Amino acid sequence: MTEASEKDIVVAQLVATSQQARSLRESKAATAREAQQRMRLREWQAERLALTYGDLLENERFGSAAEFFLADLYGSKDFSARDADIARLIPLMSKALPLSGLETVLHAVELDALSERFDAEMAAELQRRGVRILDGASYAAAYRKVGDRPGRERQIALIGETGGALDRLTRRPLIRGLLRVMREPAQLAGMGAIQSFMERGFDTFHRMGQAEEFLETIRARETQLLNDLFAGRLPASLLKVTPVSCQGWG
Repeated sequence: MTEASEKDIVVAQLVATSQQARSLRESKAATAREAQQRMRLREWQAERLALTYGDLLENERFGSAAEFFLADLYGSKDFSARDADIARLIPLMSKALPLSGLETVLHAVELDALSERFDAEMAAELQRRGVRILDGASYAAAYRKVGDRPGRERQIALIGETGGALDRLTRRPLIRGLLRVMREPAQLAGMGAIQSFMERGFDTFHRMGQAEEFLETIRARETQLLNDLFAGRLPASLLKVTPVSCQGWG
């Protein structure tokens, strides 16, 4: 199969996935109270990630990539603006970006949609339980109740797939120049969020070099956490996260 044919397939998947992500976000449209609940949950999860990957954040080689991972792929940020940009930019991206660039965007959108669903379900479960303090124990109990181990495993896999696509993108000649040429038209068209995402991802992975060790570290740690939680074990790492008051959730 030629790269052009593969790009056509990825573009079709990107159209469908971006539509699914938008529909999911609309179906989970939160009231002000629900939005606050989910933000508290995401902030708690963001601290967990920062603690889990503190060594990578402080590492000279991996630090920038770890910051990108925490902020732009698996963190507490609201990605609705970026995903809206994608829906408008698909025609341009399909022509300008190579296959690895399109795959990066596709995996990032799928990861966002999956994380959005799990966050909504976790917040609803915590509220159903009348949780007053979000801590390691209450998080673990809600995580097991929400379940969907295959979905959680897919969430981890998507981190690796997104990072792998970015790694391949950095090996393509002239991509950095192309992204910079696209910057002004994208910003003028109100599509700066996806442009910024692509540039930051490219620059951080390019500086890091080979990404296998970095991505394998994330995969291994997140998989261990998943295994512990579904086995009914409370990982020590969760006990280190600062408890968050959930008054008003019940």
